[in-house]
Amino acid sequence: MAKERKCSFCGRPDSQVRLLITGLNGYICNECAQQANEIVKETIGAERASKAGDIDWKNLPKPKEIKDFLDQYVIGQDEAKKHLAVAVYNHYKRLGQKKIEGADDVEIEKSNIIMVGSTGTGKTLLAHSIARLLNVPFTIVDATVFTEAGYVGEDIESILTRLLQVCDYNEARAEQGIVFIDEIDKIARKSDNPSITRDVSGEGVQQGLLKLLEGSDVLVPPNGGRKHPDQKMIKVNTKNILFICGGAFDGIERKIAQRMNTHVVGFNAVENTAQIDKDNLLQYIVPEDLKSYGLIPEIIGRLPVLTSLQPLDRTALRRILTEPKNSIVKQYIKLLDMDGIALSFDEETLEFIVDKALEYKLGARGLRSIVESIMLDVMFEIPSSKSNTFRVTLEYAKAQLAKTNLAKLQIA
Repeated sequence: MAKERKCSFCGRPDSQVRLLITGLNGYICNECAQQANEIVKETIGAERASKAGDIDWKNLPKPKEIKDFLDQYVIGQDEAKKHLAVAVYNHYKRLGQKKIEGADDVEIEKSNIIMVGSTGTGKTLLAHSIARLLNVPFTIVDATVFTEAGYVGEDIESILTRLLQVCDYNEARAEQGIVFIDEIDKIARKSDNPSITRDVSGEGVQQGLLKLLEGSDVLVPPNGGRKHPDQKMIKVNTKNILFICGGAFDGIERKIAQRMNTHVVGFNAVENTAQIDKDNLLQYIVPEDLKSYGLIPEIIGRLPVLTSLQPLDRTALRRILTEPKNSIVKQYIKLLDMDGIALSFDEETLEFIVDKALEYKLGARGLRSIVESIMLDVMFEIPSSKSNTFRVTLEYAKAQLAKTNLAKLQIA
């Protein structure tokens, strides 16, 4: 009679297990294999979390170094870069603050930021660029998808779900992260007048954000979506999470103009408005203007650092086209270089693209739209041709843009 095979780990015979895997000098049953898999996952996860959590405190990037890094990707916007650099550096220092017995008990509090700027000025690009530099978890979320709890849409807590996913569900690591909330202006209160319908994607969302911005223990569904009574939750404390908010706040210039009384009729009005730059009213923004726009006072108080992004002039747009590491021109040169084709743009072609971007008033995003329209036929035809060079001339750019619907775009 043949000897019955046994698991080399638990000793159970073949008849008592569902599956027995044969090795060179022994066997392992399905239950021991599953348990070994869990041990390996826990060990590797702990090692990865420990490695990810190590911050080199001696070589922290200083604010000037952070700004220099941002300068490689974002043109201009020096004031916004300074605010971001200081906030991120202070965030690092807060994480490294140690409780020493006998030392002073000064607790450094976080300073959440809100950035205001018209479309295409670089708010989201600043967030993406700074994410490349950081050694702390960083995530970017869009405020437009959030609704008040219980309604169709995402709950506020899903912001923290994204942060947890970035750091492999390590709660301690997530509690040291940075969150960029884009399109914050889209959750502004729709009206000051009471309504029979609830403002579920406006003031309701702002109320839900309060506890996150201030700092509290929040129960987060690990996979996002709706909360269910029997669903396992992860508790995350938001006290040390830095929140950076950005929004276009379209039309807020009118609120600023009203506050600064720029339309007063009379002799004294000339003196009062002589020093005001009416082409860039955003530089005069104050928290009162955000309240007039529709943000509730409580949320404004939890975003103490307010900075504005300047509108892009012709010089800035021209530099954006070619200077950053990931400029649109460099991207197309790289794309065709991968096919062995040398692409070049005439100087007058680049000037033409900038002129059109100013005409369409779409900021830096307008540059990409125009270059995409000009390069469509090139990208379609030249990879199949035998040519190894291509030069984008002014005549070619004008002809290509004239064929597109973009040329018919008229913005007052």
